[in-house]
Amino acid sequence: MSKQDSCSEHNSHLRAGQFYGHSVNKQHVAGLILSELVHANGKLLPRHSHEVGFFSLLLEGAYREFFRTRTIHYRPMTIVWHPPDLTHLDEIGREGGKFFTVEVQHQWLDRLREFAAVPDIVFDVQGGDLVWLALRMYREHKQAQGCSPLVLEGLLLEMLAMATRLRLPNERTPPAWLAQVIDRLHAEFQYNLLTSDLARDAGVHPVHLAAVFRQFHHQTIGEYQQRLRVQFASQLLGDFDLPLVEVAQFAGFSDQSHLTRLFKRFSGMTPGAFRALLTAGEHVPQAAALLRNSTLPIRH
Repeated sequence: MSKQDSCSEHNSHLRAGQFYGHSVNKQHVAGLILSELVHANGKLLPRHSHEVGFFSLLLEGAYREFFRTRTIHYRPMTIVWHPPDLTHLDEIGREGGKFFTVEVQHQWLDRLREFAAVPDIVFDVQGGDLVWLALRMYREHKQAQGCSPLVLEGLLLEMLAMATRLRLPNERTPPAWLAQVIDRLHAEFQYNLLTSDLARDAGVHPVHLAAVFRQFHHQTIGEYQQRLRVQFASQLLGDFDLPLVEVAQFAGFSDQSHLTRLFKRFSGMTPGAFRALLTAGEHVPQAAALLRNSTLPIRH
């Protein structure tokens, strides 16, 4: 058991960031604590509660949780939402287990209460929408470097909306405030924006903003921002004297490796390969699409 990341078995109320087992790859981002939790072998954990609410996604192994008069049997790709201060008893399967956990700090739940009640126990199993959202968040976490707060915020808002089973308004046409959000994203895509700031400027709740944005743009706000950065980087790569590290800086990426990872995700090639094609005067569909779809000003 990790002394740093786990708490004493005599302490039945765990603070934020504390779990039984060994926590690895822990990140504090946008009011969330993301980590992988590993149990090496089977065991029965003492009855306990957690200070903050959290999602737990079982990646490997087997697990059982006992809540009040209810038992949840985990198998891989089962996710459970635990509200704050919920007392439960856990049993790790014989071969141990590995989890991805998303702890939600109190400010997130305070914001949610303006829109809906904090959900009680919620669980989803293999193939459910909540599982897929958590797996996308896990991908962001695993890539770690340059992890986008805006992407994580968008995914969490969707997860909370789904956990509360909210019937969000279904807009017939894009509301006027959505255009305002889009304008700001295009004007400030290099900066680390927050969903709460965008929602406040638009005069709507962050949960509503996230839902309406996905309705009309079929992606989170953070993913839209990433695409804008990649589009702008594709233009900068046309300046063959500009080093890749400066391309990354000007386009808003944390560093060159962050640029490379996202550029390849959206275009199917690395920035270096893209530049080589431009240098050789070659033409490929991915490169043409990036340049054709870019509506951002070219840096001179």
